Amino acid sequence: MFMLTNFLLALAKLIDFVLSAYIWLVIARAVISWVNADPYNPVVRFLVQVTDPILSRIRRVLPPMGGIDLSPMVLILAIIFLQSFLVPTLKQIALTLQ
Repeated sequence: MFMLTNFLLALAKLIDFVLSAYIWLVIARAVISWVNADPYNPVVRFLVQVTDPILSRIRRVLPPMGGIDLSPMVLILAIIFLQSFLVPTLKQIALTLQ
């Protein structure tokens, strides 16, 4: 049973790390959109390819309001919710299996 406990704890840490990294990617994408960076730059293209699939779904539901795109903020809030709910839940499940 200890292997399942360790696996769930490791999975919780991995999910937490990936979600934190994705928050930073979304922030970088938002900052790059403010400065009108070169779209052919490999870093800019990477950020667009990584963040656009989710941001475009949010934009369909929440269109820009007065020229301000709120989709990065909504995505960051959703990620924080997942970090606050999913990661502790996995850790608690792992600890109850001990």
